[in-house]
Amino acid sequence: MTRRILALLLAAAALTYAADALPWNLNELYAAPKTVDAPHNGEPGVKTILFEGLPFKGKPTRVFAYYGAPEHTGNAKKFPAMVLIHGGGGTAFAEWVRVWNRRGYAAIAMDTVGTRPKLAAAEGKTWNPDRTRDEFSGPAGWGDFANVDLDPKDQWSYHAVAAAIRAHSLLRTFAEVDPKRIGVTGISWGGYLTSIVAGLDTRFQFAAPVYGCGFLGEDSAWLKNFAQLGPKRARRWLSLWDPSVYLSRAKLPMLWVNGTNDSAYPPGSWQKSHRLTRGKKTLAVRVRMPHGHPQGALPEEIHAYANSILMRGARAPKITRSATREGKFEVRFAGGPAVTKVELNYTRDAGRWQDRKWESTPAELAGGKRASAAVPAGATAYYLNLFDAEGRVVSSEYVIQ
Repeated sequence: MTRRILALLLAAAALTYAADALPWNLNELYAAPKTVDAPHNGEPGVKTILFEGLPFKGKPTRVFAYYGAPEHTGNAKKFPAMVLIHGGGGTAFAEWVRVWNRRGYAAIAMDTVGTRPKLAAAEGKTWNPDRTRDEFSGPAGWGDFANVDLDPKDQWSYHAVAAAIRAHSLLRTFAEVDPKRIGVTGISWGGYLTSIVAGLDTRFQFAAPVYGCGFLGEDSAWLKNFAQLGPKRARRWLSLWDPSVYLSRAKLPMLWVNGTNDSAYPPGSWQKSHRLTRGKKTLAVRVRMPHGHPQGALPEEIHAYANSILMRGARAPKITRSATREGKFEVRFAGGPAVTKVELNYTRDAGRWQDRKWESTPAELAGGKRASAAVPAGATAYYLNLFDAEGRVVSSEYVIQ
């Protein structure tokens, strides 16, 4: 079976076999979970927490998390807060919590694969992914394709989504946290989880998936996994766990961050995913953005987006219209900080998105409300980036020929 035929079969399966009912009991997840004492592992500036997860094969589970908040300096106001969802090969990162604490936010980062992180400071690694299995762990990640025949409540995506929502429920109970000002962001598989959570947890004020998206059966790094499952079992996985099943429920503002050559989540699936959502959305696409935890955690676009919604900061420019006419691609935009630079990014290549060469060329800025550039001959895909004085980017949608 060719890759193209398999992708078409899986795409049809995802559309025709969408779950009729949610696997999760959201009322159960919205209740604050019980916590137990967790020995502090020496990470400075954060607390360690173990909270109750959902049962796995009839046995209780616990979820490890780091939590931190800025120090009060005589100001009794509550802090905005963030839920942080790690990606594949990672775990709860204390440094990620501290990053948001330094920005003036409380934050919680939970492990989603039933492990506890090793001490980063002792290893000399700020973003140390090393971890050990917990005795009260749920299913291991990521994707958990081999266990697709199990009861959905014993599969990884079910537990990982639940861990993120329960971390949010716990975060809302802390005295220093403003429960009306909480956002969520996740990296890679964490961005995948964020895409599902955005369609389920209506209490979040915004979501920022980085790299991760849906339509994994159409194009993603896991086509080989679906091929190994076969159409029937792949259809089951996609109907339960592909974010495309849940993204149309998402009404909250979303910031979608990705790179042109991402190794796991290519432009076609990514664009179809953000188009499903029903709330306001902003795109930020960097040419050849590296794929990793620090690279996905630190973009200033995420910080600025959070500030714009949770701290009444300046909003990014909004692209209101885009079109290609007579060989020229033009976008119109409004609001936000002044745009100081615009560029057209394009590729003339075909085939795997991960292998395509992208080039950039300056675009013309007119009147502070319009940007345009001639589309190079032979371009197979292109889009336009707007930059402010701080180098933060807002992107148009891709035009895919």
